[in-house]
Amino acid sequence: MIKRTLLTLIFLNLVACDQISQKLGMEDPAKKEARMEPEAKAVGSACRQSGRAIEDCYSIYSWLPKAGIYAGWREMDEYMRENKLETIVPLLPPPEPPGNRKKRKPAAQDTAPDTDTKAESGTKADAEKKADSH
Repeated sequence: MIKRTLLTLIFLNLVACDQISQKLGMEDPAKKEARMEPEAKAVGSACRQSGRAIEDCYSIYSWLPKAGIYAGWREMDEYMRENKLETIVPLLPPPEPPGNRKKRKPAAQDTAPDTDTKAESGTKADAEKKADSH
């Protein structure tokens, strides 16, 4: 009975130790890489589809495993060549790596008028022309 209790306590301590080490950021590197592999492949595919060089992808997403990025990039390259697909130009800049993110300042408003304002003024002008012609 005492042996069972002792073994149970040891087992629970080992499990708790693993969970605590994960929360403290002391995760096993092999487990961490395996967990991040699918994300790295997705990022590599997206980099290839957007026309980014593999080296740029490595530097932008330096926290992801390079092997996964390369595998995703290569798979997307083969797929795009087989199906004769063109690259898609990204509209947004790449994200900053974790830890480098700073609070953004509110963006300054553009001095150029919005298209909605132009459309409204255009309809007012059209309405005035119609009124003058009657």
